[in-house]
Amino acid sequence: MSVRADGRRRAGDRLLAVGIVALEFAAAVSTFVASTLLPVVTAELGARDRLGLLVAGSTLGLFVALPLAGTVLRRLGAGRTLALGTVVYAGGLVVAATAQQAGVFALGQFTSGLAGGLLAVFGISAAIRRLDEALRLKVVAASSAMWILPAMAGPAATLALEHAVGWRWTLLVPVPVVLAGRLLVVRAVRGEAASVTGGERLRPAGLLVPAGAAAMVLADGIWPVAVVGAAFAAAGTVALLPAETARLRRGAPAALAAMTLFAAGYVGADSLITVLLTDGYGVGLARAAVVLGAAPLAWGVTSLVVARIAPERQVPAAGLALTATAVGVLAAGAGTVGFAGALVAWALAGVGVGLAYPGLYLRSTTTVAARGRETVRDARALRSETTAELQPPAPTPQAAQAAEAAASTAHRRRNPETLRDARALRSDTTAELQPPAPTPQAAQAAELATAVITAEAIGGLLGRAGGGALASIDGGLPVAYGMFAVVLALAALAATRSKTPS
Repeated sequence: MSVRADGRRRAGDRLLAVGIVALEFAAAVSTFVASTLLPVVTAELGARDRLGLLVAGSTLGLFVALPLAGTVLRRLGAGRTLALGTVVYAGGLVVAATAQQAGVFALGQFTSGLAGGLLAVFGISAAIRRLDEALRLKVVAASSAMWILPAMAGPAATLALEHAVGWRWTLLVPVPVVLAGRLLVVRAVRGEAASVTGGERLRPAGLLVPAGAAAMVLADGIWPVAVVGAAFAAAGTVALLPAETARLRRGAPAALAAMTLFAAGYVGADSLITVLLTDGYGVGLARAAVVLGAAPLAWGVTSLVVARIAPERQVPAAGLALTATAVGVLAAGAGTVGFAGALVAWALAGVGVGLAYPGLYLRSTTTVAARGRETVRDARALRSETTAELQPPAPTPQAAQAAEAAASTAHRRRNPETLRDARALRSDTTAELQPPAPTPQAAQAAELATAVITAEAIGGLLGRAGGGALASIDGGLPVAYGMFAVVLALAALAATRSKTPS
């Protein structure tokens, strides 16, 4: 590769990194707007007994998008995928903002989540394909920092806008930020991903997860339906993730398990924190909004401090244990710890996440995607469970085997063209400075990105659905937060096995 071409690629990588970080900022703004407005929307739509429907819609859409992302990228290419995803995302928010019923609001959130899932897979696939580990670590740290300003100003600004123009217009605030971030990503990858023929079939068991979550949020107090839905979702989770994940096999599988449990506990707790404060603690919405921003603010600051002072120190288990303890205090503290205690507890929960998440994320992604020869055995083990119907190729050098293993994902490929696509990656693993073959590698990177974020998507979906279902009943909020604390404690236990043996 010439010096000029290498310089252009590095500039494109930096632009891509900035775009990904900008989109994380947009996600932060969206989260704070939605969480701050949740009590207002609940009252406006008369949906106190449908909390699960309100909080789980966008995550359900995200999860449905994951197995579709690779096929969409193949058929449409990068530019069309980004354009379609952005338009559908904005359209979903418009539907939610104009809704008069909880079901229509949830439909709009589902639509925006569906589009957001496609866009997220594209962004992460581009990062895995193009950014080296050092730059990816900086992107993770900077992405965490993008939550600081929204955490400080987001809730107050959201309330001010809500008073000025109403919650419906306020819900549309994130759209310009999303458009700006997408534009940066488009410029970074312009002309890189062409259409690819072929597709993939869904594993039927994987459909149990969204079906089970939907049953939980639509049960409407019929608990046998909710319990059956939870069982279906749990079975689908075990079936969809690699077999070693359920067994907590040391290394990436245990990290994926911890990530799933973390997302269920923390995302579930975060989605309902303003309702817990207004209903369970009896504080006003303004004070609840202050508490809402405490955990993400602490998360972002902690991540920055750790990345600067001791980037090599990764303590996901200790961080998750701290978060579990703090959420347990919130569950037991209604009527005793008060506003100040809730503020401190939720801030400590964020500190724990800041300690845990960067290391856990890297352990979940780097082992499979970037360590090459050092993790051939781990990658082979993951491949053996996630591609049972795909016959392995003839023995090849280790670098080629690592590339082929990285091409496997938690969603089975049943198209024989997969073997050719995987073998096409060999040249890239043996000559890192050579530009990637755009068409097949773009598709394979999308599949890898799908596998990476599936664990978080499943956990977040189940946490929101299960917590929302419990919170919809009288006295159910403390029970929901007790459940979140237990799940986070289990995540801490799983994280103790997430470090790959040397």
